[in-house]
Order: sequence, then C-alpha cells, then structure tokens
Amino acid sequence: MNMASIGTLFFILTIALTVGKGEPAFVTIHCKAETVGQYGRQSLLQCTVKSIENDTRIRTISWWKTGADNATLVFDKKMTTGRLGYKFAEPRWHDRNMNVSMLITNTQLSDAGHYECEVITDSGDCKGDLTLTVTAKYSAATIHPKDDKITRNTDGELMCKSDDGYPKGQIMWFVDDKTDWTAGAEMKAEEMANGFFRLTSKLTLLRGSIFDKYTCVVLNAKGDKEAEASYDVKAQTAEREDVNRAGLGFESSSKIIAPVVVIGSLIIGLLLALLIYKRRTRSNHEEVGRYEPETEDPMVRACQSQI
Repeated sequence: MNMASIGTLFFILTIALTVGKGEPAFVTIHCKAETVGQYGRQSLLQCTVKSIENDTRIRTISWWKTGADNATLVFDKKMTTGRLGYKFAEPRWHDRNMNVSMLITNTQLSDAGHYECEVITDSGDCKGDLTLTVTAKYSAATIHPKDDKITRNTDGELMCKSDDGYPKGQIMWFVDDKTDWTAGAEMKAEEMANGFFRLTSKLTLLRGSIFDKYTCVVLNAKGDKEAEASYDVKAQTAEREDVNRAGLGFESSSKIIAPVVVIGSLIIGLLLALLIYKRRTRSNHEEVGRYEPETEDPMVRACQSQI
C-alpha cells in the first residue's frame, strides 16, 4: 500500500469517527459549581449559556431543585413563572440574554441543596448543575459564672453560650488573651426547632490556678471567628473588695452612731421630764397664791364678843 492509499484511508476513518460521535455542541452552559449563601440575604446561582451562533434565542429555561416536585423557576413561551422569592438575576431578562442565573431574594436553610438548570434554544439544548450551601451567623456570645461569682480560693465554672447559627460550629477558650484553654472545657451543640444550632460550653476552674481573664470565642463550621465574650476575674474581684470595704465602713460607722443615738435619746428624755416637772410645780404655786379664806360665820363672831 503506497502513501496515497494510506492518506486516503486515514481521511475516511477520521470522517467516520466524527459522524459516529454526532454533531458538535452548538450550545453549552457554564455554572458556578458551588455557591455559599447567608441566611436572610440574597443568594445568586450563576449560570451562563454559550452559543457558537450569533443570534441564538432561548425558548425554555427550567430551574429545578433536586427532590422537588415542581420547578423553582420557569421561562416558557415568553412568560416567567416560579415560586415566590425566586427570579432571574437580570431585572429585564429577555430571550436573547444568555445570563440565565437565578436569584433567591431571602435565603432560608431549606434552600440548601443541589440545583439543575435546563435550557432549550433554537440552536440546541444544554443542562448545568450546581450546589447551594446556606450558613447563618451565630449570635453575640454571653459568658457568666455558674454561681454568680468567681473567687481565686475556690473551684468554679464559667458558662459561654451562642445560638442561631448554622451549620454546627464550636467554642474555644483562651486565658489572658493568648493561651488556648479549650481542653479543659465541655461543649454541647444542640439543634433547635428552627434548624439552627445553640452552642454552650462549660469551663471548669480549679482553685490555685485561676487566671485574671477568660475569653470564649465562637467559630463557624469553617473555623472563622464570629463572636466572643470575656470575663475579667481580676476586675470582678476588685469590685467585690470595694463593696466589702464599703460595707465594713458602714458597719463601723453604725457601731459608733448607735450608742450616740441612744445616749442622745436618753438626755432628751430627761430634759423633757425635767421641763414637765418644773411646769407642774410652777402651776401648783400659782394656785396657792390665788387662794382666799372663806367669810366667818356671824354666830361665831358674836360668841367671841360676849366672851
């Protein structure tokens, strides 16, 4: 077989393989494989159609969530229908716009999952898929002692709490803003009725090894810090000492003032009694001075004359 025959055979084989594979795709779709949305905010599921034709028109678009009975968003016969809160990302979308991205206006935990976007054009069909992950930021952390106070000479416990987060995160502890003290803590992640998580952590404090300051840090599922709270043992101890000193000062003042009040009351009582006694005595003297003897009987005076 000469070189011309070999070349002819190779050309025929190439044509046969090309026909066997079918026509090349005139329309393709490109979607962002993974999207992370935040609870209560907008989430954009991005898909764009590419066509080798310059004047391609889109006839139908269908957005589906895996496991759902009905489509989430549909464009068909120049009309758009879908669930409330779902729409095309382009405000004035039309059938020549190749941006078929879907916008979720108020993302919920239930929106998380796998989505498919099916597109039919006058130049061919295509289908893309992507995944939406939903997160929710944890609330501000709160920290407090179990028994309302921490003293250096007794054992104690600190409690840290943060809720309304998703997915499950964790709480870490630090002493004096630098040393990781998480190993001495016990954490619990509780799934709430609304699907969010509540994180609680208990840190046990041992007498003789209590530091000045404790900080609990709330981390999301990726390990990023979302909240923190601190408890200053030194400041709390100083405040209690000030209160105690104030109480002792008040008690000492009370011990001094109480006898003075009693003695003063006795003196006032004696003075009042003396004043009342003097008034009564003066009143009796005035009554004696005003007394006049009764008129003598005439018969008595006559008898005295005869004698």
